[in-house]
Amino acid sequence: MLETRELTRRFGGLVAVHRVSLAVARGEVRSIIGPNGAGKTTLFNLITGALAPSEGRIFFKGGDVTGLAPPAIFRLGVVRSFQVSHLFPKLSVWQNVELMVYGRVRSSGSPFARVRESATGVKRRVTTALDRLGIGGRAEEMAGTLSHGDRRLVEIAMALAAEPELLLLDEPTAGMSPQETRTSVALVARIARERKLTVLFTEHDMDVVFSVAQRIRVLHQGRLIAEGAPEEIRGLAEVKRVYFGEGAIRTRRAP
Repeated sequence: MLETRELTRRFGGLVAVHRVSLAVARGEVRSIIGPNGAGKTTLFNLITGALAPSEGRIFFKGGDVTGLAPPAIFRLGVVRSFQVSHLFPKLSVWQNVELMVYGRVRSSGSPFARVRESATGVKRRVTTALDRLGIGGRAEEMAGTLSHGDRRLVEIAMALAAEPELLLLDEPTAGMSPQETRTSVALVARIARERKLTVLFTEHDMDVVFSVAQRIRVLHQGRLIAEGAPEEIRGLAEVKRVYFGEGAIRTRRAP
């Protein structure tokens, strides 16, 4: 589904991402972890076209998408969320999700055909996404009045309503309470399984990472330094040193 080859991004003398090669198969749920400043968000920006790589190539479903602008990447089926909320606060929850869906409606035939396609599909997509996240009853509320946790749920609903083939989540539970985190993670994991959705996400909460990711990659100073199943990553001394300090990797549920 996704492949990067020797992907590199420089900002002057700073190398934010250095020769990162990765592959994500269709239907996989994978995580990229690393300390602040490791290059995780920069990598997502490269994959989604927000930044152009200094070197390397990006492939989506076998096609070279290197250098495509974000709208073109989005239309291909690559959808992402952001660390910082990107809702329209003066629009309703429904309208925020609806706008995302309209962005993914593909052009086909005459303008009248496009209108018909929009009218028949948009309501279904919005309703399904909101109901899946348990926020269907809040559709008419203004996004700006929601709690932080509910805003994050709306953003995930927006991403799912766009019916992505590849979903990139950049710290989707940042700022959530432990209960909100558990609820959100369980929902995303269930939806990913049901839809066989391909997911690549970054996260600092190791409860989230170890409970959801099938495989984990560790990024440090722009370089991939480890890859493996959750239990393999948990035991690697190098990962403990660069990301968690000298002690053991801990989660809230660990003994």
